[in-house]
Amino acid sequence: MRVSFCGYSYHNQLFHTMHKSRYASYLFRLQIEGKAKIKVNNETHHIEKGDLLIVKPGETYDLHVAEGQQSGDYCLYCEGEEVDQLFRNRPVLSKITMDHTVLNLWQSLFIEERRPEKEKNSKLTHYLLSALCVSLERSLDKKSTDINRPYIVTKMMRYIEENATKQDFTIKDIANYCNMSVSRCVHLFKEYIGQTMVEYAQSIRISSAINQMKYTTMTLENIAQNCGFGSYSYFHRVFKKFHLVSPREYREKMFEY
Repeated sequence: MRVSFCGYSYHNQLFHTMHKSRYASYLFRLQIEGKAKIKVNNETHHIEKGDLLIVKPGETYDLHVAEGQQSGDYCLYCEGEEVDQLFRNRPVLSKITMDHTVLNLWQSLFIEERRPEKEKNSKLTHYLLSALCVSLERSLDKKSTDINRPYIVTKMMRYIEENATKQDFTIKDIANYCNMSVSRCVHLFKEYIGQTMVEYAQSIRISSAINQMKYTTMTLENIAQNCGFGSYSYFHRVFKKFHLVSPREYREKMFEY
């Protein structure tokens, strides 16, 4: 994979630009703030915050920002077989959840691309681009599975995913974040997700714990604390419910391969 350009642009006055993707080059544009009007292959789209535009090789792109209008976006031109495999069948325009992972990866890639040529690290650029593409694909897939799910439930899920490993995380925090009662939150989540918020949070914690068991030398006691379990005994009980073996047995088996 190769990056041709990665950057951020902001306009607060009349602006117009046209572009045609060259052979094999993809354009990704994520609206961060404000609005814009974009025409792709003569089809006009009104873009708002959270809209991801994917312009494929050979397609035309025409951006308009009206006088007095504000528009801010992250922009990426890249190419490669992996990019093509992930996005060649994706729609031109999709609404995605702008989570911290996508934004931080895009910003990190932007910063790396701004470095002088002699200071750039091609391996780091490749890893950042690969991670960003996978994160964008995941955001698109999440959106496709969220069609029949109320936005408030998706909002709960994203909050849990970002906060489950914190020691002071509680269901009341989710209710306050969503401006709803605890009982209503609990009922909606169970109805649409098929598991309780505690079960969902536990799955996030277990996943984080397994990654730390694989890639760090931390003790299991420290991992339990670091992933929000509070105590090793609680971590042991929950882990065994998920994997039918203790955390210690699971880790020992990993090192057998």
